Amino acid sequence: MPDFTLLLASHGPWIIAIAVALDQLGIPIPSAPTLMLAGSMIASGELSGPATLAAATLAALPPDLLWFELGRRRGQSVLGLLCRISIEPDSCVRTTRESFEKRGPGTLLFAKFVPGLQTVAPPLAGAGGMGIGRFLAFDAVGALIYNLTFLAAGYGLRTQIEGFLALLSAFGTRLVTVILASLVVWIGWKFFQRRRFLRQLRIARIDVGTLGSMLASDEPPIVYDLRDRLSLE
Repeated sequence: MPDFTLLLASHGPWIIAIAVALDQLGIPIPSAPTLMLAGSMIASGELSGPATLAAATLAALPPDLLWFELGRRRGQSVLGLLCRISIEPDSCVRTTRESFEKRGPGTLLFAKFVPGLQTVAPPLAGAGGMGIGRFLAFDAVGALIYNLTFLAAGYGLRTQIEGFLALLSAFGTRLVTVILASLVVWIGWKFFQRRRFLRQLRIARIDVGTLGSMLASDEPPIVYDLRDRLSLE
């Protein structure tokens, strides 16, 4: 970690931009810890606050615009792909759709704070027919709010972050191993939940032929269509 701190001090904006871009692409490498570390280095004068904030905000836009265009061109197929690779399948697209129904483009202002939502929101905005100019305006403000929040948190927690880095340096690889092992366990648990959820869905489903037979019987079931408006467009 000290080596990473030195690297961040030398190439701060570029490293921040890469971390944010990877996060927005959907790669499970959260940018928040890097932003907080950068915030603590802004407090110590090692990094420029405006340059770091600008780099983080601008870096979020190209990946989001890519997802937006894929959603606009491919629609439900892109959303289905995101749900298949998501570790939060039960709330993947449904929660985002409900948020768009209630808040409209305002969802983009806070979507980056919610794991899973940050990747699903841009293609869903594209699939819902939002204009590209409006999308970029709301998405840029959302990115600015998100990055500023974690940079400010790192700025305010400078002493605690420096203490953690000192602890990390003292314990070396042992502490890193514990942290990585905890992360692997957490991801493994999420994937277990995902598989269990999908298995429950498979058990709960019936095929078209079975449903047709039930509808043609003397006591046909009542079928409720629970899809929202965006699912029908």
